[in-house]
Amino acid sequence: MVAKATPVGKIRRLAIYLDENADRLVSSRDETNGHVRSLLYFVLGEWRPRKWRPRSEKVLLSPLTDFKVLRVLKVEDVDEVEVELPSEIGNMVHLRFLSVRDSKIKRFPSSLGNLICLQTLDFRVRYVELFIPNVIWKMKQLRHLYLPRRYTASGNLKLSTLGHLQTLDFLSSEYCDLKDVAGLTNLLKLQIRLSLPLENLEEILKSVGSTLNRIQSLLVYNGYYSVRNTSYEEQGNQIVSSCRRIYKLKLDGPTAELPKELHNYPNLTKLELCSCSLKDDQMGILEKLPNLTTLLLISEVFEENTKILVFSKGGFPSLQFLSVFRMDEITEWRVEEGAMPSLWRLRIGFCSGLTTLPDGLTYLTNLKELTIFGMPRELHSRIQEDGEDFCKIQHVPSVVIGEPYDPPMQ
Repeated sequence: MVAKATPVGKIRRLAIYLDENADRLVSSRDETNGHVRSLLYFVLGEWRPRKWRPRSEKVLLSPLTDFKVLRVLKVEDVDEVEVELPSEIGNMVHLRFLSVRDSKIKRFPSSLGNLICLQTLDFRVRYVELFIPNVIWKMKQLRHLYLPRRYTASGNLKLSTLGHLQTLDFLSSEYCDLKDVAGLTNLLKLQIRLSLPLENLEEILKSVGSTLNRIQSLLVYNGYYSVRNTSYEEQGNQIVSSCRRIYKLKLDGPTAELPKELHNYPNLTKLELCSCSLKDDQMGILEKLPNLTTLLLISEVFEENTKILVFSKGGFPSLQFLSVFRMDEITEWRVEEGAMPSLWRLRIGFCSGLTTLPDGLTYLTNLKELTIFGMPRELHSRIQEDGEDFCKIQHVPSVVIGEPYDPPMQ
């Protein structure tokens, strides 16, 4: 059992390190509990359940009844055992912040609806499909609501009453009504998951257009990677087209084609593309984004038969940071003279098909930082001081080279 420190005065912040005696770490008769404002639960690194180490199947965070003035409750990274929140949590009516991020929790008690003072609610649990009670609408002071990518609910989660909401991750087309966004007049960040096609989307977008036009950060997750559905792709583009003031955009899942008017978004500076399977000609749209400063390309950004990645002359005029990660389909990368003239930071990782760096890196005279990791051993040998590609990167002041990646034996 973790040693318990001797109380000194009135405790305002209390951290509990969970072990096999976790249910006895907080005593309901402890007089200091009545003054605690912040309660944080952690798992000690040396206490991670192993096959040979007995442990209970669940950790019940109780008793909590004596924390009458608690403002902050964090149960984060507790993913080795299932955590169960007691129904008494609904009595903690002064809570402003509740997070169970990256913990293993499958459901929440409906008494959460009593927490009407909550401003931040983080439901981003790990490894499980969470059941969420339909009580969030009662928390009218919420500023930041983080839902997991996968969750279930009884009917649609009502969200239209959350007029103070600034952050909403993830709104699911299966368990939420996009029309509710019309009431979220302070919304700045939206993540939406298209798990079911939306009916009458054009009419819905007209009704919520004024709210969407104020959004600054948008993520559209197009269904499941294993399922390609053109309706998801088209509807995702329609949503993007309704958010013309965004400065940050992430597209996750099959997309095929980008909105053609994307180059007219005046504030768009950050773009992340993940598993989009874009057509070859879409690079032409990307290169023309005038104000783009950050571009992240992750895992099958282009169609499977796209083997060559080309950055053309004059393309990406404002780009400063480029990350190319897990683009296994790419076997050749070309950077033409005049491309990415402002680039000063480049990161390349886990692209198993690339065995050589592009000759055009020598044209990137403003490049200050280069990070290479997890690449084939052949490429790693070529960028050593006596290697064939060293001349391409010797002008870069800071070069960080990580370990090469050796694919597993067949």
